[in-house]
Amino acid sequence: MSQPAVKETTLKGIGASPGICIGKAYLVDKEGVDVIKKYYLKGENIQREINRFNNAVKKAKDEIHTIIENSPEELQQAHILETHLALLNDKMLYGKTIEIIKKEGVNAEWALKKVVSYLNSIFQNMIDSYLKERALDVVQVSDSIMRNLVGVESENIAAIDKRVILVSDDLSPADTSRINLARIMGFITNRGGKTSHTGIVAQALEIPAVVGLAHATTAIKNDELIIVDGSTGIVIVNPSEKSLVEYEERKIQYEDYKVGITRESHLKAETTDGVQLEVMANIELPEEVFAVKDYGGDGVGLYRTEFQYMNRAEFPSEEELFDKYRNVVEIMAPKPVTIRTLDINGDKAIANHTRYDEINPALGLRAIRYCLKKPDVFRTQLRAILRAAAFGQVRILFPMISAYFEICKAKKLLDQAADSLEKDGLPYNREIDIGIMIEVPSAVIVAEFLAEKVDFFSIGTNDLIQYTLAIDRGNRNVADLYQPLDPAIIRMIKQVADVSKDKGIGIFMCGEMAATPHHIPLLLGMDLDELSMNPQSIPQIKRVIRSLDLSDARSFVREALKKKTARGVFELSKDAFGDTLAEVTFS
Repeated sequence: MSQPAVKETTLKGIGASPGICIGKAYLVDKEGVDVIKKYYLKGENIQREINRFNNAVKKAKDEIHTIIENSPEELQQAHILETHLALLNDKMLYGKTIEIIKKEGVNAEWALKKVVSYLNSIFQNMIDSYLKERALDVVQVSDSIMRNLVGVESENIAAIDKRVILVSDDLSPADTSRINLARIMGFITNRGGKTSHTGIVAQALEIPAVVGLAHATTAIKNDELIIVDGSTGIVIVNPSEKSLVEYEERKIQYEDYKVGITRESHLKAETTDGVQLEVMANIELPEEVFAVKDYGGDGVGLYRTEFQYMNRAEFPSEEELFDKYRNVVEIMAPKPVTIRTLDINGDKAIANHTRYDEINPALGLRAIRYCLKKPDVFRTQLRAILRAAAFGQVRILFPMISAYFEICKAKKLLDQAADSLEKDGLPYNREIDIGIMIEVPSAVIVAEFLAEKVDFFSIGTNDLIQYTLAIDRGNRNVADLYQPLDPAIIRMIKQVADVSKDKGIGIFMCGEMAATPHHIPLLLGMDLDELSMNPQSIPQIKRVIRSLDLSDARSFVREALKKKTARGVFELSKDAFGDTLAEVTFS
């Protein structure tokens, strides 16, 4: 009796690394770490438990050192494993676990689980999606310690001897560093997001990856045939013959497209009528500067500086900050590096700092508000930025400016930082461009006043859309209402662009809107000077710009401003530029 045909099913996740792969699933077994029992200890047994914990941490460090030595050059450049080594030494992870073993007289596994749960809650209260996803790093590091404590061997991914697609609850940088590119075609995970280190590693290795699938490990069986589309976040399980043919063709098309845009990545982003835009990169980690150069970036349009403040017992020193900033600035020189000052709720960033819970942190003490309340913390960062500016072209960017007095206070503190460096006899450069993030509706309304105090505006569309439309993208019930092409948003962008041109200052964009091909005609037609995005998007956006005519884009903007809905703007764009964009992008 013949077996019934297995039905094709489609899973939707987050495309973390573009590309398409087709192959058999290989489930990575992660069981054995989560089942933790609590028991109590007394007397000498407490010190023995601390020693046992120290041995587990040392073994985890040794494992990472070995992996670093044997990992591909692409991953060594990303320096992600060094981040995990730093977490193994972290006072809030390592030190707090030992403290709980001593104070509560409990076993190391239980103490570690308690600390990780606490740290996870801190990260989940973060507003910035990138910082939220750093919780995964804490979990991955603790898992490596926990495996050593309970005696569970981790899956040896390097030993896989067949062509497969990895399916796992999560893959740590240590796991992905063991990937043999001749064997592993791609991977999918239950956890993770666009900016998780899992995704960053997949991009570095240039293999397709879909993350955040939630139930991939239960929906997919070992050796089942699957299709992974890292560009759209689609995973197809047991694909039909029709789907296989379709995706085989798409795979070939994508490979051809990738070769083409990579070859062109260092060409200028110049329109058909000779107008050039600068296409820059957004980075979070200093090590990402190598990707900026590889993908043909014209500089760094947004260097988020929060990571050095995360999950530590005290604020970073000026020297720590300076070393990181200088490294990025020197590598990118003579191209510009735009350093955004601390954009986080500091009481959540510094783990042992006096904490209080805010009912609505998105509207609370964060970004420039926090820095102006903590001028000593702010001055330390400003001094480090001014010192780094002596080694290349630096621009400073103040986040979440909502009122005129805030930029006045921020500039005054910048002057004080320069004066103190002068007195200390340290090299610095005060003659740097100053900009502000336009991400709060009030900043749009008073843009004319703000323009008097700065050299450029940088529009942060992620927050501007959220605050303008009152939409939380993380809320599934309203996420579909988050529309970059909403008439309110495009009118705001146009207003800010017009003010900047009238006042003779630069107008940039560093939000996700800038990395979306079908938004480019609109942004080009509003006469933006510079777009900034994740490094991997640069070649594609540069190609899109080279296919457009500025006069056509300006005409399009005039018509788009008459539309009453986001759908109307999108349909207008599709009619005007659909064929052109289809020719130069992979969709």
